[in-house]
Amino acid sequence: MREHGGNLDLAQQRFGGRAEDWIDLSTGINRLPYPVGEVTARAWTALPSRAETDALHQAARHAYRTRAPIVALGGAQAAIQLLPQLGPPGRAGILAPTYNEYAGVLSAAGWDVQEVGELGALEDADLAIVVNPNNPDGRNHAPKDLLALLPGVGRLVIDESFADAVPALSLASEADRPGLLVLRSFGKFYGLAGLRLGFALGSAADVAKLAAASGPWPVSGAAIAIGCRALHDDAWAEATTARLARDCVRLDEMARAQGWRLVGGASLFRLYETPDALAAQEQLAHRHIWSRVFTHNPTWLRLGLPGSESEWSRLGEALAC
Repeated sequence: MREHGGNLDLAQQRFGGRAEDWIDLSTGINRLPYPVGEVTARAWTALPSRAETDALHQAARHAYRTRAPIVALGGAQAAIQLLPQLGPPGRAGILAPTYNEYAGVLSAAGWDVQEVGELGALEDADLAIVVNPNNPDGRNHAPKDLLALLPGVGRLVIDESFADAVPALSLASEADRPGLLVLRSFGKFYGLAGLRLGFALGSAADVAKLAAASGPWPVSGAAIAIGCRALHDDAWAEATTARLARDCVRLDEMARAQGWRLVGGASLFRLYETPDALAAQEQLAHRHIWSRVFTHNPTWLRLGLPGSESEWSRLGEALAC
């Protein structure tokens, strides 16, 4: 498996404790998840109907403010796995550094993968990939600048897994343009990563290919029921967006007190430059708080946002040690 956050089993092996003893801040997953409520027995026992799947698609269109064709999948990762199904191998340009699954999946499928540092370097790629906001540094690009790439690339994939709290960055409303594909993650913003739900929005032809490749029941009945409920809950989304903005400021202030410098981040995670990221990670891990470090940059430490006040208190105490 490629390097990712969420590797809590590694933390337990090194520093002990049960999974429930840990605060996992190594991912960008909301620590105060959507309250799922009751799920009917039918959602667990029956195969999802076409009408139920269509209702989920409509809920996603509502939340993402679009009328574009859409297909529900088992997380944004499932969409990434299916990208090679959209066409024959060619040259893939990936705006990097970014989520490392893109390069791995495309290379394994025979693509010539080139990681580049600027948007302009994506020109002439058969497949161009931009994560917006980016993971792990939160770099973001205006929609108009991304749309300007379309005439010069074969297909443009925009991963908006961290865009829920910044809808002004989203290209979901433009996703039916030929050559544009937008990926959305449900689990991060709604804090339900274990549900494995995400969406791909694009032209009718691309969405049809992805739907065919994903099979007849790509998401579970429970994911449909919970997704429909959450994606229609505008009040929860607005309140959560406001809370995340406040919590980013709160975490940045705590990090600044440690002498760490903010170098990036999005609404669900922050990236700091530290004198020694591994030492900082170990300091927190001894108090059963897990963070993310990066082999390519020994000074970078990424932290997700704590959820409850008790989590904030534990983080403050761990930083004070």
